[in-house]
Amino acid sequence: MKNFLYLLCLCLIVFSCKNEEELKAFSESRKAGPVQVQTNEFAIVIHGGAGTILKENMTKDDEAAYKLKLEEAIRVGYEILKNGGSSLDAVEQTIHIMENSPLFNAGKGAVFTNAGTNELDASIMDGKTLNAGASAGTKTVKNPISLARTVMEHSPHVMLAGDGADVFAQEQGLEIVDSTYFYTESRMNSLIRVKNCDEIEEGDNKTAFYDASIKDSKFGTVGCVALDKSGNLAAGTSTGGMTNKRWGRIGDAPIIGAGTYANNNTCAVSSTGWGEFFIRGMVAHDISALMEYKGLSLQEAARVVIQEKIPDLGGDGGIIAVDKNGNMVMEFNTAGMYRAAMNDKGELSIGIYKDYED
Repeated sequence: MKNFLYLLCLCLIVFSCKNEEELKAFSESRKAGPVQVQTNEFAIVIHGGAGTILKENMTKDDEAAYKLKLEEAIRVGYEILKNGGSSLDAVEQTIHIMENSPLFNAGKGAVFTNAGTNELDASIMDGKTLNAGASAGTKTVKNPISLARTVMEHSPHVMLAGDGADVFAQEQGLEIVDSTYFYTESRMNSLIRVKNCDEIEEGDNKTAFYDASIKDSKFGTVGCVALDKSGNLAAGTSTGGMTNKRWGRIGDAPIIGAGTYANNNTCAVSSTGWGEFFIRGMVAHDISALMEYKGLSLQEAARVVIQEKIPDLGGDGGIIAVDKNGNMVMEFNTAGMYRAAMNDKGELSIGIYKDYED
C-alpha cells in the first residue's frame, strides 16, 4: 500500500510539471538523492595522530596533558569560526597550537630522521576555490602549516620542498628558527630505539626490522578541518613524518588528495596514518569522490575508505572530516586517535582511545 501511495504521489508531481524544463529539473533532483539537512552552521574537528594508543599504556598525567592541549587547540579555531572568521584561518591557527606543542609529531615535537635532523611536511586546501599549498622536508620553518598557506596564496605553485621551501619561507617573512628548536628528548630516544632494533641480513644489505611499537613511529601527524558560517570548507595537515626516515622520504601529509583535501561541494578531510598506503589510496580525495559520484554520506564514505580500502592494501590510520552541512566524522582503524570536535552550539567532544569516549 505504501509503495502504491509513493508511486501515486510521484506521478502527480511529474504531471504537475508545467514544461519539459521543470520535468528535467525534477528528474535531476531525484538523481541527487535525498535533501541534505544543515546539521551545523559551522563546525571544527582536529586530530593529533592515530596508532597503538592504549589506555593501559597512558599515565593519568599524559592523558590529561593531551586532552588539555586538544581542547586548547580546538577552542582557538572555534572562536574564529564563532566570530565569523574563515575556515582557513581557523585551520591554520588551530594547527599552530599543536605544532608548538612537543606532544605531537609536528613542529616542536617532530620526530628525527636517520641523520638526526627534523624534516617537516604540511599542506592546506581551500574548499571554495580548490586552491592548495604544501611544503615538504623543511628544516627551519617554525610553523609549516603557515608556509603551506603562503605557498598557496603567494606563489604560483602548489608544493615547495627542501632548501628552496626554507628560502621561500624566509623571503616571505615567516618565522624561522634554529634547528635546535625542534629537539625534544623523547623524540631523540625514539630514534635511538629504532636504530637499536633488530636487523635482518639481506646479502650485503641490512634492513631495519620494525615491530609493532616501531611501526607506530610514523604516527602523530596533526590536522584540522573546518566549516565556516559562509559555507566554506578548509583542511590542513602537518607532520614531522616517520622516525628514522631516510633519503628524503615524504608521506601523505603534504600530498593534496592523500593527506589533505577540501571541496565545498562535499567535505574537508585530514589524514593521519601510514603515509605510503594513504598516498596509494588517495584517501582524502577518495572520501570526497565517494560522496560526489556515488552519493554516499560522509560517515559511510569515511567508513568504506578507512575500514575497508586501506586495510585491504595493508595500511592503517584514520581521518577527520566535516561535510558542507556540518556533519563531522572521526574515523580510524587503529587502537586510538587523539581527536576533538566542536559544533556550532559549542559542544565539545574529546577522544583518545577506540573503546572509550572521553
